[in-house]
Amino acid sequence: MALLGVTVTSTLPLLCRFAAVRHLSLVAAAGMAGVTATGVAGVPSTFSSATSQIGGFLSKKPYAPPSWATHLSPMPSHTFSLGQFPTPIHKWNLPNLPEGTEVWIKRDDLSGMQLSGNKVRKLEFLLADAVAQGADCVITVGGIQSNHCRATAVAAKYLNLDCYLILRTSKLLVDKDPGLVGNLLVERLVGAHIDLVSKEEYGKIGSVALADLLKKRLLEEGRKPYVIPVGGSNSLGTWGYIEAIREIEQQIQQSADVQFDDIVVACGSGGTIAGLALGSRLSSLNTKVHAFSVCDDPEYFYDYAQGLIDGLDSGLDSHDIVSIKNAKGLGYAMNTAEELKFVKDIAAATGIVLDPVYSGKAVYGLLKDMAANPTKWKGRRVLFIHTGGLLGLYDKADQLSSLAGSWRRMDLEDSVPRKDGTGKMF
Repeated sequence: MALLGVTVTSTLPLLCRFAAVRHLSLVAAAGMAGVTATGVAGVPSTFSSATSQIGGFLSKKPYAPPSWATHLSPMPSHTFSLGQFPTPIHKWNLPNLPEGTEVWIKRDDLSGMQLSGNKVRKLEFLLADAVAQGADCVITVGGIQSNHCRATAVAAKYLNLDCYLILRTSKLLVDKDPGLVGNLLVERLVGAHIDLVSKEEYGKIGSVALADLLKKRLLEEGRKPYVIPVGGSNSLGTWGYIEAIREIEQQIQQSADVQFDDIVVACGSGGTIAGLALGSRLSSLNTKVHAFSVCDDPEYFYDYAQGLIDGLDSGLDSHDIVSIKNAKGLGYAMNTAEELKFVKDIAAATGIVLDPVYSGKAVYGLLKDMAANPTKWKGRRVLFIHTGGLLGLYDKADQLSSLAGSWRRMDLEDSVPRKDGTGKMF
């Protein structure tokens, strides 16, 4: 059997191999899956989630940075508690790993339901700034199925702010109702104002000018808009994943038998990798950060990340703290049949559902790189950050239909007794 172009030499089918080790996964994961806001048995927690306290969720709180990040500037003064943190870490038995290599997964897809994924960490800082500046609405920009735009729309409404979304779509669809699929359903249910632009218009004008145009119009109407960049990726948003490194650091301290050599994540706008790489270099982790870009090219993201870390006066070079590889394939939010089959195979084998736009492409790229360069990864303990995006799968339903699990009508034997009213249907 071949996965990612690599032939599995075992005579056992892939799913059987996974079944054989699944119980080992549960045992190995127990050491960290139990690390929550209440800590582990016998070890007092050094950090607690505001969501564990009545009234803590959605509350504004002063921000104190990690000790190793106090020299960064500017430093946020407050955050809003918007996510379910800390997110769990557990072992993930991916197929065809190099000898001695372990992959663990941090479940930032479990940071909430409507706000799930990496975007909520950035929004905790960005929306605190918006409120501090007296904003009554926020503007942001993204693709038609942007996870960031959906999370922003929900978080803004939580804080009684209106949300204006500029969504990029095809020239053929820009004058049509965008529908209620995936992220759009949530955005429209919470009352986000949606402006559509074609990809061609977006390419010629750019996200900054589009947001500025809408901001100007809202100011003329007497509104007080606050602009959040694509993906929430600016220097302030970068603090979201600097803080995530502190979270990982503390989870490791509570599980002394677990250390990581590498952190791997998808890269779509640059803020997540900047925060992870900067935090990892400054903290006690000092792990190597690997990013798989799902749009644009690595050099673009090296430059963009450099701008973010320069904006915090870090004095570091992006090329020194993160390795970026191209995993965009056909293009942003576009998938080959092989990539979608990979997402389905991983879900069926491990129960972890990857989104097709970000984490799916990143894991696909990671396993390809491991197959091509096994010595590079041999014996290493890798932490993959699952950045969420499950709702994006709904936009791929037609392409996934032939790959999804089978169904059948239940065979009811004639000998089965039948009596009206036996089965209650409420």
